[in-house]
Amino acid sequence: MLKPVIRPARPDDLAGVLALYRQLNPGDPVLDAATAAPVWAALLVSGLTTPFVVEIEGRLVASCTLAIVPNLSRGARPYGVIENVVTDEGHRRTGLGRAALEAALDKAWAADCYKVLLATGSRRESTLRFYEGVGFTRDAKTYFEIRRP
Repeated sequence: MLKPVIRPARPDDLAGVLALYRQLNPGDPVLDAATAAPVWAALLVSGLTTPFVVEIEGRLVASCTLAIVPNLSRGARPYGVIENVVTDEGHRRTGLGRAALEAALDKAWAADCYKVLLATGSRRESTLRFYEGVGFTRDAKTYFEIRRP
């Protein structure tokens, strides 16, 4: 396998990221460019979010997004939230998802985040062990979710 390039996403990565997200959430409606482009642009320029991608031979094969949230507790140190972790089905179990997560964690630690949160809807033990292998723990706190009715 060729050496992957791990980097923050660029404007021209939108199509590749959307292709990965179709694997992440196959039941979601396919976004058209007119809907996706302004959201993508906002993610890239907000200063609070950084989508990371892993690229091999010009093709995106893994991605995750880090949000760094300003915070007034913990000595005004921010915290990070990682979402939308996905690796192309043909490249799973090769370390590329881990590489994307480690790039996000490096940025979070460089920003002096005191913690980084990651949630998954997966109940598969292999997925949970994958996150633990990167350093996340499932026994630190209990997180709750509510979705808009």
